[in-house]
Amino acid sequence: MSTTDQKNTTDTKSTNGSSKPTSPNADLKLDFASFWEYSSAPESSDKVDIKPSYGHFIDGEFVDPVKGRTFSSINPATEEVLTEISEATSEDVDKAVKAARAAYNKRWSTLPAKERGKYIFRIARMIQERSRDLAITESLDGGKPIRESRDVDVPLAAAHFFYYAGWADKLDYAFPGRKAESLGVCGQIIPWNFPLLMLAWKIAPALATGNTVVLKPAETTSITALKFAEICRDSGLPDGVVNIVTGAGQTGSAIVNHPDIDKIAFTGSTNVGKIIQKSVAGTDKKYTLELGGKGANIVFEDASIDQAIEGIINAIFFNQGHVCCAGSRLLVQEGIADTLTQKLKERLETLIVGDPLDKNTDIGAINSKAQYERINEYIEIGKSEGAEMYQTNNNLPENGYFCKPTLFMGVSQSNRIVQEEIFGPVLTIQTFRTPSEAIEKANNSPYGLSSGIWTDRGSKIFNIGANMDSGVVWANTFNKFDPTSPFGGYKESGVGREGGLHGLYPYVNLV
Repeated sequence: MSTTDQKNTTDTKSTNGSSKPTSPNADLKLDFASFWEYSSAPESSDKVDIKPSYGHFIDGEFVDPVKGRTFSSINPATEEVLTEISEATSEDVDKAVKAARAAYNKRWSTLPAKERGKYIFRIARMIQERSRDLAITESLDGGKPIRESRDVDVPLAAAHFFYYAGWADKLDYAFPGRKAESLGVCGQIIPWNFPLLMLAWKIAPALATGNTVVLKPAETTSITALKFAEICRDSGLPDGVVNIVTGAGQTGSAIVNHPDIDKIAFTGSTNVGKIIQKSVAGTDKKYTLELGGKGANIVFEDASIDQAIEGIINAIFFNQGHVCCAGSRLLVQEGIADTLTQKLKERLETLIVGDPLDKNTDIGAINSKAQYERINEYIEIGKSEGAEMYQTNNNLPENGYFCKPTLFMGVSQSNRIVQEEIFGPVLTIQTFRTPSEAIEKANNSPYGLSSGIWTDRGSKIFNIGANMDSGVVWANTFNKFDPTSPFGGYKESGVGREGGLHGLYPYVNLV
């Protein structure tokens, strides 16, 4: 054994004389692997009830699709089929809209607001009661870590229903001096990255203001929406108030273009948002669009670097980067760029990529094969553009759609990986010298959904934040959400706001 080997394997004595293990990297604070390994801590899915197939939820019951079309819902972590989902055609959508219109005219719009609030409150409580089942299902169907489904998605979904249940009989206070009138039937289309939470963002304010709903979940993540349909049924919600039809883009198009829909709410890609905007032009339909983003995360020299590192991790690697407001563009002041980048690389090595149901997992599975291929295409684009790539040494599972956390350094504003939304665990790093340069680079984007500022100076937060072209500006944190706070973007990131008092406006006519 060499002298070096002996030095690396010899125990050192602590102050009380006891020994402790050492390693070649014992001086590195984040060198966890040399000392211990995590034991697996899987969440059991044995008690989760996912039916072999699901029909559409129309007029208070599950019904078969008119044309009998179905498609498979895949577990992205195993590539196994979870269930068969019905594919709605225009005939199914028409049935759902008619059921929603009848419920609106005959019951829901005339029901005392206090009674509407009771139903919404009951739904919130039932989400809490079934939280474990919903969280596990969300991770199985979408690939996100169980810790996120359990601690973020499901509790926030319940919180939105609680919040808007409180507004149901207080609309006179929400709009002083104005009378709020419901719109009628709302068509709502949600994405695959936060299926249950996006459902709550849309359905809760619609019901609180006296509207009825026809909702379409994303084709790759429909199961929790259908479990929510069971909650609506079991809560005693009047038939037809909430209707859920499943399918892909053609189903969404049928909802957008249906002549008896009064309001469209969409969360998804900017390209589809533009199509919807053209479709509703010239009609009386109100609409809100929450679209893509390419959030800038700005770290100044006076920031707490270790705190900023954790914020950066949360900003881009939360939910595998499947977040429209993700901080996917990191802007670091030159004086700390080398130190922060090195610390970030070290922190990335501690992230666990693997089974979404394992409570140790930090980064789960990419939502679908199509998105997995898209992310890898952008990684290749980044390399071809000459950027310096860094990926972790994680061992990925043999099956499923998994991607290593990825950094790109040495990028410029014109690089596609800087300008275009990747929607995955890929972060670009740029530097800046002055606050004005940081603002210029941050705003040099077709998007304007979110941004973050890291500094110990409150005045700098307000001065920089006031000049950011983004709907949300986080200070010394990132990806923090609350039902009372409005969310939405500028430029190609959308139109309108969801959440908070602002979230009521798109669902009422004020007279």
